[in-house]
Amino acid sequence: SGVIFTIDTESGFRDVILITSSYGLGEMVVQGKVVPDEFLVAKRMIDKAPLPIIGRRLGSKATKLVYAARGNASPTRAARTHESDRRRFSLTDREIMVLARWAKEIEEHYSKKRGKPTPMDVEWGLDGKTNELFILQARPETVQVSKDRSKIREYMRREEGLLLARGLSVGSKIVSGRARVIGSVRDMDKLKPGEILITEMTDPDWEPVMKKAAAIVTDKGGRTSHAAIVSRELGLTAVVGAENVTKRIKTGQIITVDTTSADGKIFKGALRFDVRESDVRKIPKVHTKISMNLATPDTAFEKSFLPHEGVGLAREEFIIASSVGVHPLALIHYDKLDRSLQKKIDERTQGWADRRRFYVDNLAYGIAKIAAAFYPKQVIVRFSDFKSNEYRSLLGGDQFEPHEENPMLGWRGASRYYDPKFKEAFELECRALRKVREDMGLTNAIPMVPFCRTLEEGRKVLATMAETGLHPNLIPGKPKSGLKTPVIVMCEIPSNVILADEFLDLFDGMSIGSNDLTQLTLGLDRDSGIVNRIADENDPAVKKSIADVIRVCKRRKKYVGICGQAPSDHPEFAKFLVEQGIESMSLNPDSIIKTTIMVAKVEKQLKKRR
Repeated sequence: SGVIFTIDTESGFRDVILITSSYGLGEMVVQGKVVPDEFLVAKRMIDKAPLPIIGRRLGSKATKLVYAARGNASPTRAARTHESDRRRFSLTDREIMVLARWAKEIEEHYSKKRGKPTPMDVEWGLDGKTNELFILQARPETVQVSKDRSKIREYMRREEGLLLARGLSVGSKIVSGRARVIGSVRDMDKLKPGEILITEMTDPDWEPVMKKAAAIVTDKGGRTSHAAIVSRELGLTAVVGAENVTKRIKTGQIITVDTTSADGKIFKGALRFDVRESDVRKIPKVHTKISMNLATPDTAFEKSFLPHEGVGLAREEFIIASSVGVHPLALIHYDKLDRSLQKKIDERTQGWADRRRFYVDNLAYGIAKIAAAFYPKQVIVRFSDFKSNEYRSLLGGDQFEPHEENPMLGWRGASRYYDPKFKEAFELECRALRKVREDMGLTNAIPMVPFCRTLEEGRKVLATMAETGLHPNLIPGKPKSGLKTPVIVMCEIPSNVILADEFLDLFDGMSIGSNDLTQLTLGLDRDSGIVNRIADENDPAVKKSIADVIRVCKRRKKYVGICGQAPSDHPEFAKFLVEQGIESMSLNPDSIIKTTIMVAKVEKQLKKRR
């Protein structure tokens, strides 16, 4: 049993359906006494795609409420969930999709009846004897739907700290303060205004003091727990289901609670952070497409409220590091690993019987969250561009990665994808993107090849993609994919500039990576503290290269964008790009608004000149 929301409960993003599920009767989930499984479905794709499940998270499901034997004083009793049930997901794909369709129909019914969009909060149950699904009750969601979306407040942590605990985020804020650990509701009056409440869990008896808290952190509970619901209503930051947090943190300790991603984090000390508020109604329209760079899928729904033209750079590296955490070759060659490493991988892959599928699914879910957040606008997904030293940091990575003197210029990007030593790992990336585009229906996700040194490399990568069915250029005798996939190439090496026309014979557009292009044009190691002062995108050689590429792409009528940091940091450089006629600038989210305002001024000046 569980709860369904036809809206993302933390960001207010309306194009997803969130399903929570645990074993036993529903009170455990509704009251937040258990951390349930979570499933995310792309609402727009329910009637368009075979399987638009874009996320799943395995909950601990430690206890369940079951019917007691006849003659007991109480009709129900709490029981421990069997370990094998805790380690697997509680719903099948078919059951998830049935519930998602029903929830969508319920929302459509009430929206039509009320004459306005009405996201819903729905309770459901699965009969243990007949295996039938039932909707138990439905009511309108009232917290997110009432928020003013014209103003956006962004929180950005400026420093790292010692991580004390983590759980599920409620809200999207950062708060620092003094911890107050309270073990019983009898002691709740000890909480002082502005302190951070740390407790096992809350119930309605706690409500008189909860509004005094700067933030709330609980040992137990999920997104539908009492602490989560009341925190949303009060506009508080909360982290729920942070196991053993009441033992890890002491009263009086200064801590920082960060809920700006799906994983709520509690750090030691008062960490520095910035807060920025913007009124989206005051942001001017511009001709140049302003898209954004995104690495963290958990922030995609929140960032989608910013004015945008899609995503110009979605990096796979963060998804692989955070959602997978294991080197792909360690999953593929699991049987050759020592037992201690296998145990660590087993812990990471709970819920998946097939380790390759674990990699494909989790990479696909990360990509899909970003693609769903910005659908139908284009989301350019860059294939993995880890250097060998970065791949080594993944679980099992030291078994498969070489030691390189200068990884920045070594085995990275396209050179890995067709190499027999890595090709089967790259094929998993292709399978993940194909799953996003075909199974989930998110065809706005477009692949991009990074660090492609030569034309021959480009051909080999496209051939490898074709073997997986992702790309329409076919290997003889291979089955044809029914879906044409455009492919972008990064322009970040002088050879990409010199042979831009020839690269565009292979690819459907270019995205300029100004960071690498600058260091390679000027012969620098940008990580060197001695010569990094010379690294400047405004150097005439770099600007001439960029101008040449823009001109060639425009002549060929193919996509050209830039995804480096330079336009955000240097207004003069952004002005230069607009003057050259760049199609798209992809910026970090915190630079979107200020750069859009600046681009509007430049475009106005250019219009006057003409």
